[in-house]
Amino acid sequence: MNERLAIVGSGAIACGLAATAAHHGPVLLLARSESSAERARATVEKTLERLGAEIDPDHVQIVTDSAALAGATFVVEAVVEDHDVKAGLLAELGAIVEPDAVLASTTSSLSVARLAQASGRPERFVGLHVFNPVTRMRLVELAFPEEASERTRARALELCETFEKTPVVVPDIPGFVVNRLLFPYLFSAVRLLEQTGMDAAGIDTCMKLGAGHPMGPLALLDLVGLDVARAIGETIGEPVPARIGELVAAGALGRKSGRGFHDYRQ
Repeated sequence: MNERLAIVGSGAIACGLAATAAHHGPVLLLARSESSAERARATVEKTLERLGAEIDPDHVQIVTDSAALAGATFVVEAVVEDHDVKAGLLAELGAIVEPDAVLASTTSSLSVARLAQASGRPERFVGLHVFNPVTRMRLVELAFPEEASERTRARALELCETFEKTPVVVPDIPGFVVNRLLFPYLFSAVRLLEQTGMDAAGIDTCMKLGAGHPMGPLALLDLVGLDVARAIGETIGEPVPARIGELVAAGALGRKSGRGFHDYRQ
């Protein structure tokens, strides 16, 4: 890996990216606290073990001081899907990293142009939308602001190819391609559940066996996280079913909380 890669965040996307990058060289991961750093370390080690990868876990250096990112040449922000949070962090990172470093965001639905402006370096910025689980999903949606240089575009494509991913350049529109097409379908499954009283398992089984999908729509929403799904729906202008709001209010966010449309606590 030619780039000195750093990832900011400690959730599923950040840790998945770190585990993926560790196959190709050292990577730095910035967590916001010592407790987050410990959880991230455990997640990365578990992911590498599950993959049967003979990778030294020390390839992933986890830090809590943002000053440690100063020498990175490609920094990927992977924190909560909130414009203000991301914009503030990107502005901070833009002031830390070296002038030629590229900043990227894993946003799945926010305006890349606005985030690029917040970073202070729109000519060296890219929306780099990876999919969960990162170690298995091949697609990366790349969305560039108009100001992005040709060198920035080439470096983003090269990084994806290094990670054995398939990059597709997509327009900077809410939801890009996948979420713009996917979430109307996912939410229609929730409305069907609300209208018919069918259980989640029945709907998911129908779509897996009848449409050849690897995962049913309600299980997929649980994997995405119902709070994240609600935020994406609001961003792309897709009405969010009431049932999702009810589950979020009850703390049932999907897999990460142990229950959502399905129960994962057994």
